[in-house]
Amino acid sequence: MSKNGLLILITCVAALGGLLFGYDTGVINGTQFYFSKYFELDAAMKGWVVSSALIGCLVGALAAGPLTKNLGRKASLIIAATLFTISAAGSGLPEFLPQSVSLLVIFRIIGGLGIGLASMAAPTYIAEIAPADKRGKLVTFYQLAVVTGFFVVFLCTYFIGNNFTAEENVTTGWRWMFWSELIPCILFLGLTFFIPRSPRWLVLVGKEEEALKVLNRLHEKDAAQKEIDEIKFSLDKERKTQLKGSSILQKSVIPIIIIGSVLSLFQQFTGINAVLYYGGDIFEKALGYGQEDVLQQQILLGAVNFLFTFIAMFTVDKFGRKPLIYIGSIGMITGFVLLGGSLYLDAVGLVSLFGVLIFIAAFAMSMGPVTWVLLSEMFPNKIRSMAMSIAVAVQWGGNYLVSQTFPMIVESDANKIETGFWNGALPYVIFIVFIVFLIFFTKKYIIETKGRSLEQLEDMWEERYGKIE
Repeated sequence: MSKNGLLILITCVAALGGLLFGYDTGVINGTQFYFSKYFELDAAMKGWVVSSALIGCLVGALAAGPLTKNLGRKASLIIAATLFTISAAGSGLPEFLPQSVSLLVIFRIIGGLGIGLASMAAPTYIAEIAPADKRGKLVTFYQLAVVTGFFVVFLCTYFIGNNFTAEENVTTGWRWMFWSELIPCILFLGLTFFIPRSPRWLVLVGKEEEALKVLNRLHEKDAAQKEIDEIKFSLDKERKTQLKGSSILQKSVIPIIIIGSVLSLFQQFTGINAVLYYGGDIFEKALGYGQEDVLQQQILLGAVNFLFTFIAMFTVDKFGRKPLIYIGSIGMITGFVLLGGSLYLDAVGLVSLFGVLIFIAAFAMSMGPVTWVLLSEMFPNKIRSMAMSIAVAVQWGGNYLVSQTFPMIVESDANKIETGFWNGALPYVIFIVFIVFLIFFTKKYIIETKGRSLEQLEDMWEERYGKIE
């Protein structure tokens, strides 16, 4: 197998963590439509069950920093795969066992721990095995895997749901939807044992010879040795920093962490997961679709999400990160203007559906993959593990906030269709405001990372905020 082929194969295995991220978060869309009826949940409790996994995501992301540093990126991915498997098996406990809302929440939190860990470990691992000129494209494999997970789970929930009656889906079907995740869980768990360890982590723990072997398998010979030299130089600076104290509290470092964290927050405040988690409710309550059509419409969402991610994959290293954010932001605003406007004017129909699809397409080609690319490469080597862990934790915190409050805003008096002032449009107006802020934030604070090595980016940050010691 060629070096390029092997690099892609290893990237695909690591990116399975992203597929399970998408699958595990996407499965809640189809299942919540039915288990909410089974457990007779009100809006606040529905928000809690749906968003409970995000508590685990936040904790998992915070734990990912020390875990990936001390145990390695590969070992962290194996732990994440194990947590995914436990969650999938437990979330769909059969009726003859004492299933309850509390027990469901516990297993969802366990799955969230796996998501939080994988969401930091997988893109970090990919970024560290990839050559600089291919890093953007390869890291977008992770986001492609995420949207593939969403698409696959929407297909699975659709076919599972069609094999049960509406009543059977409320009692049994949603359990099988959760269990369907066991297949990719076991695949990920098995394949992860066969990928090499991160060369940067190997140098970090003193295994330079093994790291060189890994890079020689994946990079050209001269490029591999150059990469080793750059890693050693960076780690030498990092060790000197550690002798002086924690670099993460330096004045020159704090702004970088804040920028990464705010970028993560904006990714969630675009409203993407409100649409992906509550798509069933949006189609049924806001757009007037019947229950039999809800799962089918989710497939349409997943397909658009999947297809438009390819645009980002093939343009992120050509056009750059910031231009894609600008283009995608305009598209997301357009989509929500169509959806929110049609709701406000009581003109729900094809325009509303097009609005949802335009929003999904715009996010998939911009903030979806580009955020992960930027987070995997923007932080200086000295603080990458801890800084990315913090930024990803903030992202999950934002995800939790949106997921918990969305159904409450939808059902608030001000937003009630026909009787409320906003007539169902309020959530989308709020999301539009955040997307506008995202455009200005990107222009002022985000550094374009296209085509630059991780070490070059560190020098750029030092020029802007001062030397990182």
